Amino acid sequence: MNSAQDNELLTRVGPGTLMGNLMRQYWLPVCKTSEVEANGAPLRVMLLGEKLIAFRDEQGRVGVMDHRCPHRCASLFFGRNEGGGIRCVYHGWKFDVEGRCLEMPNVPPERDFSDRVRAIAYPAVERAGVVWAYLGPRTSAPPPPAIEALLLPEGELRVTLTQRECNWLQAMEGDLDTGHFGFLHLGSVDPDDVDRSNMHAVSITNRAPHFKVRETPWGAMAGAYRPATPSELYWRICHFLFPFWALFPDGTFEDNVAVNASVPMDDTHTMIFNFAWTKRTPPLRTTKDGKTIPGLEFRHDYMPQTADWFGRWRLAQNAATDYGIDRDAQRDVSFTGVTGITLQDQYITESMGEIVDRTLEHLAPGDAMIIRTRKRLLEAARSLAEKGVAPPGVDDPEVSFGARGGAYVAPETEDWIEGYESRLRRAVGPARGA
Repeated sequence: MNSAQDNELLTRVGPGTLMGNLMRQYWLPVCKTSEVEANGAPLRVMLLGEKLIAFRDEQGRVGVMDHRCPHRCASLFFGRNEGGGIRCVYHGWKFDVEGRCLEMPNVPPERDFSDRVRAIAYPAVERAGVVWAYLGPRTSAPPPPAIEALLLPEGELRVTLTQRECNWLQAMEGDLDTGHFGFLHLGSVDPDDVDRSNMHAVSITNRAPHFKVRETPWGAMAGAYRPATPSELYWRICHFLFPFWALFPDGTFEDNVAVNASVPMDDTHTMIFNFAWTKRTPPLRTTKDGKTIPGLEFRHDYMPQTADWFGRWRLAQNAATDYGIDRDAQRDVSFTGVTGITLQDQYITESMGEIVDRTLEHLAPGDAMIIRTRKRLLEAARSLAEKGVAPPGVDDPEVSFGARGGAYVAPETEDWIEGYESRLRRAVGPARGA
């Protein structure tokens, strides 16, 4: 278990915190590009505990800045997006996407000092269907992330956002906890009901895998393994990539180009960004007769979007309705009584509380990846704070191209790292020239 002190360091992300300072070293996903229209209304965005607005000016440039006007701190969310900038409606001061003050119409011309005023604005770019911002201290922002799924062609990329009412770390740890799949998602499936020729059926026939974990240049990786045949093992590989990315194993390793980002809005709200290749092999979702496994039916029902700080991408089935749990279905049909993998992951991580008290945990061998990831995060954050060492992947984001999540079957005698690396060389995907 973690100490209360370490848990505090790992979970707090506001300005000046250990983990917040680490995350500000990286480019951060802000919103979908489609959420900001040219000359449209500003969008409220919470990111690392900062209240920001995102907007697109008439030239199509995107700005991400503090919502407070530098004049009297009125919110620029209520501003007018016009003529290449956002104009505060209180006294008419206007700012461009880089935070430069363009006009001070309430100040006599001879007393104008607009050249000395700047709004707090962050560098912003658009990539992979998402607006990104750099909130860090560098004068020149580092290179953008080079995670494989972010390099997919626009027509082959699916981007999905979901907000969770819990701390970012417990959200991300759910993606790294590969052993839960055989219970939370497949716990009621009878092994005789699935096609045994599908290698992923091993997740049902053996729900207690062994684990191997190692540190990597991009973070950490884990291999969960169990017998597939008398001479072969079924491996499920996952990765943690700094600062909040998870490559999950729910798919076939050869073409499983997908990644989740658990982006902290603040200490108790997280926006999940899922990037996935639309051409990857579908993971195990059906029984041998072709029917969808009970509880895994696709479900992504959102509440109506609102303009408040936490009004975007909220699932309609939530804590207020106990996530729509059906106790009859839980008894007779599905393990959880909750429909949809996304919702199942969400309700279980939110059920831990806004910030889980990790001093109450009793960790098991299957939690080795969780333990290693927490260790890596704390070490990197302390090294940045005490020695000024840039955390992994900031200056060399291409190291993440050595990471791929997914499942495969390998000879029992094969070294797991050698086997992983050999399959990575044969992996396919647009970014790998296949």
